Amino acid sequence: MLSLRSVRRFYHAVAAIASTDSPAAVSNFIHNPKPLEEPALVKLKNERDPEKLFHLFKANAHNRLVIENRFAFEDTVSRLAGAGRFDYIEHLLEHQKTLPQGRREGFILRIIMLYGKAGMTKHALDTFYDMHLYGCRRTVKSFNAALKVLTQTRDLHAVEEFINDVPVRFGVEVDIFSVNIVIKAFCEMGCLDKAYLIMIEMEKLGIKPDVITYTTLISEFYKDNRCMIGNGLWNLMVLKGCIPNLATFNVRIQYLANRRRAWQANSLMDMMQKLGISPDEVTYNLVIKGFCQAGYLEMAKRVYSAFHAKGYKPNVKIYQTMIHYLCKGRDFELAYTMCKDCMRKNWFPNVDTIHTLLEGLKKNGQFGKAKLILTLAQSRVPPFPASQLAALRTILSRS
Repeated sequence: MLSLRSVRRFYHAVAAIASTDSPAAVSNFIHNPKPLEEPALVKLKNERDPEKLFHLFKANAHNRLVIENRFAFEDTVSRLAGAGRFDYIEHLLEHQKTLPQGRREGFILRIIMLYGKAGMTKHALDTFYDMHLYGCRRTVKSFNAALKVLTQTRDLHAVEEFINDVPVRFGVEVDIFSVNIVIKAFCEMGCLDKAYLIMIEMEKLGIKPDVITYTTLISEFYKDNRCMIGNGLWNLMVLKGCIPNLATFNVRIQYLANRRRAWQANSLMDMMQKLGISPDEVTYNLVIKGFCQAGYLEMAKRVYSAFHAKGYKPNVKIYQTMIHYLCKGRDFELAYTMCKDCMRKNWFPNVDTIHTLLEGLKKNGQFGKAKLILTLAQSRVPPFPASQLAALRTILSRS
């Protein structure tokens, strides 16, 4: 049943149509169409000249379709930075701060991040420090944005000074996102012990580590071959009731696979599924590679079959892993099938693997299959170097 409001809308719509239904109105509509101007977003996207791009964006400073479009902002700043026109970036972003949207923290946060992406760290921090001048309130969100930009400088002293001074100075309460930004930055700077101690100290202050905290630390300690600490963090996470997510499981499975503990990696993948966490292509590739490297090619094939049976489609990494180890294990028939499938998707194993496959097919008297692989290799976009293709052709030309 139509509501009264719907009926009124319908009536007004019909009335509007009827009012323009005269021949004169229709004729005027047909013969005097208004010229359609190209939308500002399209113009910005297509403009390649930095100076024209700057003036075009500036002319649309009040156009909500432009200023509220994150991609338009990021793309413009990125292209101006690429052209080295940091003066234009400063002009545009400083002007934006004076407009009404400059009173919104979310908008200022975006400007901080844009300055960061352009490598203009001082401008990003000044924007944070001066937020009160624009009538914009600071919260932990803008603090985290400024902190993230600062960590990109890899200046350990500056990061420590910022996290020790700014929260007290501006009355900002840091959260787990702040902690994770700092921990990730310290890990990337190679300060793993400091990163771990930050987690401990923050927990004492009531900020409980989350799965991202643990995953970051576990991954970095494993990469640094400090497996005892990585294992300890895994156990601590479980003990504290923090359930690992897909990324955490993949980090642990990668560690086990790299240590040639493929069976444990496979068991962990089974555990994931019991916990309701579905493995992804990365998980399967790690387990497959783990079995291959440990010398269990038949088990790798089984895992691949299970992967396929569940409706997953192999990505380039899985293809490359399987083809490489199938050739190594002299299973050229299956290697040929997989190589043909992936090449038709414009995914290619490296030339050494293709070389081994062609040699194997030729030795088995399968010249037709070898020729097809060579033809597909020659169709690669972009092409393999001419010298490598010539070496592949030589295999089939030899008697």
